[in-house]
Amino acid sequence: MKRHSLTLLAVFLLIAGTTAVAQKKSRMPQEKDMKAYLMAYFKDDTHGLYFALSKDGYSFTDINNGKPVIAGDTIAEQRGIRDPYIMRGPDGTFYLAMTDLHIYAQKAGFRDTEWQRDGRQYGWGNNRALVLMKSKDLINWTRTILRVDQTFPELGDIGAAWAPEVIYDTAKKKLMLYYTMRFGNGHNKLYYAYMNDDFTQFETKPELLFQYPKDITYIDADITKVGNNYHMFYTPHDGTPGIKQAVSSSINSGYVYDPEWYDPEPKACEAPTVFKRIGQEKWVLVYDIYGIQPHNFGFSETTDFKTFNHLGHFNEGVMKATNFSSPKHSSFVHLTKKEAKRLAKHWGYKEKF
Repeated sequence: MKRHSLTLLAVFLLIAGTTAVAQKKSRMPQEKDMKAYLMAYFKDDTHGLYFALSKDGYSFTDINNGKPVIAGDTIAEQRGIRDPYIMRGPDGTFYLAMTDLHIYAQKAGFRDTEWQRDGRQYGWGNNRALVLMKSKDLINWTRTILRVDQTFPELGDIGAAWAPEVIYDTAKKKLMLYYTMRFGNGHNKLYYAYMNDDFTQFETKPELLFQYPKDITYIDADITKVGNNYHMFYTPHDGTPGIKQAVSSSINSGYVYDPEWYDPEPKACEAPTVFKRIGQEKWVLVYDIYGIQPHNFGFSETTDFKTFNHLGHFNEGVMKATNFSSPKHSSFVHLTKKEAKRLAKHWGYKEKF
């Protein structure tokens, strides 16, 4: 009996130890573990994906010295990507969602026509696909081209699918992808759908995310959960395009229209995104000012999502872009020291984290 008891105890300890190691390996990093910021963006001249790193959330350096980390012509149906959104999933995996669109593809020799389909019927920048990617290490990626028009019969005549973003719905335990879509050459509006576990296909039919009070185009949603509320920033084309906010206690419904403009820019801007300052109750609202030349980002900081302190533009205030210019449509994710060091080493970017 004594020998049998010792054997059972040894088996129990072995199982417990194995479980502890597995839990340690799979533990999701928390905010206290984060030591860097990664910014994903693209540029009009290449339609490729770019990464920039920052240790302090103020000064960003492109890790490939201003060149794409992934060329758009290698991953997209239209041979170019736009609007990259990066996020960390609940399992620690990094997810990328991008617009499959090249607005200069004819000039670049990728097609014979200005647009993928007739511009009179389907409008400016018409496309049908999104590029979805995922990675455990930000270096090795899997890829899927999601043809939105082929997911449900009702979507067969869409004119565009733009600016996808992803958020984790804790209630459904699913990734929710939300994006801009129009039918034919109609107004662009905001839609959402839940993804399958492989992040390759819609699991639910896209539904309207938010209804603007006027029948106009509105695009580029970005949702941030703070406390019990979801803050959605977006761009309505209501006069000079800019940034507005709608708030809800639900991730995919109930967003309340707010007539205030949340950017201070006199020129047109779009593509809002929000990142949190590590270890602080401060959030930074970033927007793409496409109405100025050269293009630049604007930044505003808030603690309550009601009042915002304007931080200026890249290299025209406290925010710095050290080795790149004219970025477009950014998104941000926090990284651990190990993740930042591994990514920097891979691209030959010499920085201590």
